[in-house]
Amino acid sequence: MNEESFNTYDFLINDEDEAMLLLYAREGSPDNPVFEIDTDNKSALLIRNDDDSVSLNDIPDEILDSLQDADKLLVCELSMSENEKDTQITYAYEAEITD
Repeated sequence: MNEESFNTYDFLINDEDEAMLLLYAREGSPDNPVFEIDTDNKSALLIRNDDDSVSLNDIPDEILDSLQDADKLLVCELSMSENEKDTQITYAYEAEITD
């Protein structure tokens, strides 16, 4: 996969209006992750650990609305595989939401 695919992410919202972030697994494990939201710019920064963060841009309004009342965001980092059937969850964790 190319570098652009590696930076792909998506959000899901469940029936209880709770958002979950899906992205490809990155180097190093998450440690005290924080999700900083910038609602004015429809963007966010996922700080995974002291050495790694992920910028997320063009976040849809319905996701921002769902995150507005939440304290934490569930994050699932997926293994990168050529065959979708081989994709697995590498890390699943909650990131504290700040704004």
